[in-house]
Amino acid sequence: QVQLVESGGGLVQAGGSLRLSCAASGSIFSVDAMGWYRQAPGKQRELVAVMHNGGNTTYTDSVKGRFTISRANAKNTVDLQMNSLKPEDTGVYYCNVKYRGIHWAQYEDWGQGTQVTVSS
Repeated sequence: QVQLVESGGGLVQAGGSLRLSCAASGSIFSVDAMGWYRQAPGKQRELVAVMHNGGNTTYTDSVKGRFTISRANAKNTVDLQMNSLKPEDTGVYYCNVKYRGIHWAQYEDWGQGTQVTVSS
């Protein structure tokens, strides 16, 4: 079983910054990708940023140039530095990990979510 612990959400004014952190622990043999998704009220959950094994990153267009994802591979952690925040960045942010577990099967787990609110 894998646990994801998130931290760093909160309330910030437009133009401000927040940093989200997520630590994965448990039966992880190898991480394929770690990243962040978000869900705004009344909308579907969407990818924000992901870092794949090997270091390649993917960002949704709306956050490019403002958000930066980083990982500490040895510790199975992933951070999301969010700068120049906009009200449309408001939502619940979820940490996601895709990993290899026992028998090298691929698994996926989610964090509990952390609220990010950007006021105008």
